[in-house]
Amino acid sequence: MENEMNMLVSPVCVKDGKQYAFVSFADGARSAEGRIPDCKILSSYGFTEEEVSKLEDYMKRELTNLKKMAAGIRLIDAFMK
Repeated sequence: MENEMNMLVSPVCVKDGKQYAFVSFADGARSAEGRIPDCKILSSYGFTEEEVSKLEDYMKRELTNLKKMAAGIRLIDAFMK
């Protein structure tokens, strides 16, 4: 993964009383989407299995920060810009 990686974090979602958020990774031609707090990649395009594993490891290492990012997103603020 030598190219610049862009990451997006969704706001917190709730389903059946459980909270989660999506984390998307992209570097141009490749993309992947994972979910926290389970730190699993749900779909990917162009990444090798080893790279997917590295993305999952990243989510595990940065889980606390990713949760804070997701919790800090307010959808209404995005519409007000």
